[in-house]
Amino acid sequence: MATEHQRRHDTRQRLLRAGGEVFARDGFRGATVRRIAQRAKANLAAIAYHFGGKEGLYLAVLEQSFAVARAKYPPDMGVATEAGPEERLRAFITAMLLWMLDKGKLSWHGKLMIRELADPSPVLDRVVEEAIRPLHDRLAGIVGELLAAEADSDAVRLTVMSILGQCLFYRNSQPVVSRLYPGRFDAARIRELAEHITAFSLRALRGERGTG
Repeated sequence: MATEHQRRHDTRQRLLRAGGEVFARDGFRGATVRRIAQRAKANLAAIAYHFGGKEGLYLAVLEQSFAVARAKYPPDMGVATEAGPEERLRAFITAMLLWMLDKGKLSWHGKLMIRELADPSPVLDRVVEEAIRPLHDRLAGIVGELLAAEADSDAVRLTVMSILGQCLFYRNSQPVVSRLYPGRFDAARIRELAEHITAFSLRALRGERGTG
């Protein structure tokens, strides 16, 4: 027989899972605590009890999402820290695409972040500092090595945004891309796509460095 502690833990986990699915589908503003509670088969008051309200639940969902994404698709993809910057860039891009284009049962994690970027919630500042900035700084460090430039230089900043923009394009433009090129850029081809973005970016980086 489950103890009171176990029942509370189970309720909290159901709310996190239901919240993730509803927030990913409806966004922070469109989601309602009533819909989340119904989906979790929990009492409406349980959201206030465990999270203090909708915003607290949303932040907890995001934090859990980041943890799951990092565990499933670590930004280094297991590449050794002493590996060269080109190999680490390839790993970073592969991780980003796998996370954003994952269509498995936890695919709402990528959708949730994309929604947050497109329609920021009141917790955006924390999202940037806790999740986005560490990834940005990792990529900036890699690009800085490749350009032999300071990580906070304009050249590095612009290149980082260009690389991230390529990755985001395939997530945000999926409906159009899938119609222009049916089956060419689906989840099964993510690593092939990551290789292309890496090679494309490296050619640009070499040209940029050659003109410096």
